[in-house]
Amino acid sequence: MLVQAFNLMAHPFLLFLLFPYIISTNIHACKQTERSSLLSFASTLSSPPLNWTSIDCCRWKGITCDQDGWVTRLLLPSKGLEGGISPFSLANLTHLTHLNLSHNSLYGSLETQFFLSLNRLEILDLSYNRLSGKLPLSLPSSNIRTVDVSSNHFFGAIPSSFFQQASNLTSFNWNLAPGLGKCSKLQVFRASHNNLSGLLPEDIYNATKLEEISLPRNSLHGAISDRIANLTNLAILNLYFNHFGGELPPNLGKLSKLKLVTLDFNNLEGDISMLDFSRLSQLTKLDLRSNSFTGTVPVSLYSCRSLKAIALGKNYLEGQIKAEILSLKSLSFLSMSYNRFTNLTRAMKILTCCKSLHTLILTSSFEGEGMPSDDDIVDFDGLQNLVFLSLGNSDLTGQIPLWLSKLKNLEILFLGGNQITGPIPSWLGTLPRLFFISLSYNQISAQIDLSANNISGYIPAEINQLQLLRRLTLDSNNFSGIIPDQISNLKNLEALDLSRNHLSGIIPSSLASLNFLREFNVSYNNLEGPIPTSTQLQSFDTSAFVGNPKLCGAPLPNKCRPNKDMDADNKNNKDGAMGIINFHGFTFLLRWVS
Repeated sequence: MLVQAFNLMAHPFLLFLLFPYIISTNIHACKQTERSSLLSFASTLSSPPLNWTSIDCCRWKGITCDQDGWVTRLLLPSKGLEGGISPFSLANLTHLTHLNLSHNSLYGSLETQFFLSLNRLEILDLSYNRLSGKLPLSLPSSNIRTVDVSSNHFFGAIPSSFFQQASNLTSFNWNLAPGLGKCSKLQVFRASHNNLSGLLPEDIYNATKLEEISLPRNSLHGAISDRIANLTNLAILNLYFNHFGGELPPNLGKLSKLKLVTLDFNNLEGDISMLDFSRLSQLTKLDLRSNSFTGTVPVSLYSCRSLKAIALGKNYLEGQIKAEILSLKSLSFLSMSYNRFTNLTRAMKILTCCKSLHTLILTSSFEGEGMPSDDDIVDFDGLQNLVFLSLGNSDLTGQIPLWLSKLKNLEILFLGGNQITGPIPSWLGTLPRLFFISLSYNQISAQIDLSANNISGYIPAEINQLQLLRRLTLDSNNFSGIIPDQISNLKNLEALDLSRNHLSGIIPSSLASLNFLREFNVSYNNLEGPIPTSTQLQSFDTSAFVGNPKLCGAPLPNKCRPNKDMDADNKNNKDGAMGIINFHGFTFLLRWVS
């Protein structure tokens, strides 16, 4: 052996090549107890094999060891794991710092003993599984920085002791964990999409290192304590879709590091006009929709120069939109729908100067006022980035103004539920980007809804230029004339509703070329003649054709008699599609379909 060692030392280059192997075999080889625990864990799962076959578990996929061979990380997200979590199978992994089993199909409960030996745990991510039961009474690790149990089936209240013993929890994504009392290192607490209930434990307001509280889509209730001012590092407060009530704590405005506040769909109330937002210089999104707030929009909100999105819809706010909103140079999303604002013309004069605005939703907020006319909006140079505009459901009067034609990036236009009269301008069909994109499914779709207004006249031929259109809804208006043959050029159309108008003539056989058509309704018009045969139009229910006494053929029960003038009618139907539209209630709705 001495000779061999001497010979090896005599070849330093060979020693250099073998050094990593020597280190890996003598230092990185996992402990036998660690290997046994991992195999025990894998044996409880009925899922695709993990291919843990080699002797050294430190080389297994998803496993990381330290230099002494202790397993420090077990990372198996999205591996199709199925089965129950056994606290005993992982109990011997006493050096584990990172545990990520997210996006699998694990079930069972998290008993307190699950954590008893994991006292070095820093990151715990069990989100997107099927875990259930109540949250454990405590998290004993003083080093834990992240806990994520979002999108599971946990229920019940967050134990008041939960945060007291997790004294160093830093990033906790637990959809219901009320007691963050002594968690000096806790930074992130997420527990969304569970069935958690009860109050937020008082100890949560002692976790002064918290940077994120995300508990949306639970059943939490009660008030948000003014002690939230203790959380001076808080950047994200995400509590939407719960049952929180009472008023917003005045001290909320003291949290200068806040970037995102989403409290929509709760039972919050009170006058928000006196709240001071002037310190929130980093705030980018404020969502208070679907609550019961009163008062006016706080002027101090316009001091939050980083704001990109404001959503205050479905409250009881009143007053006017002030010119100070122009100080928000980065504002791209503004929703003030279903409130009690006044002076729409003044509001639009101001908002047309918002050059970064991408989405503007003022639905049902200016009841009974007039549509801002071209004389009102003279020097129009803003809204060039606007994609979504909604002025619907407000009983607005007047006509569709020409200034809308300058919105060359407009994809969604909703003017429905008004009392707009007069013609549909032909330029609506020339807006180059009028379509809808659904990002959720990466599918392009679009809808125009001109229903329920008092618009009259003919359906304009320019409608055929909206090649991306997928839904055209013109029902419940005063349209007259024929169904234009040009509609057949809308090859992506999935739904066509022309019901409850005064259309006459035949149904063009060219509509059969709309291969994607899934919804069709021409009921209650004055149409006549046979429903085109051997087409998909005959696959629709009879309700799509009723109310046209002179219409015949399948799927209607009345049979058609020979008509020698039918060819002439078909020719007239193709030639008479020019003109203008007239509706009742809805004017132009370009709506995402997902």
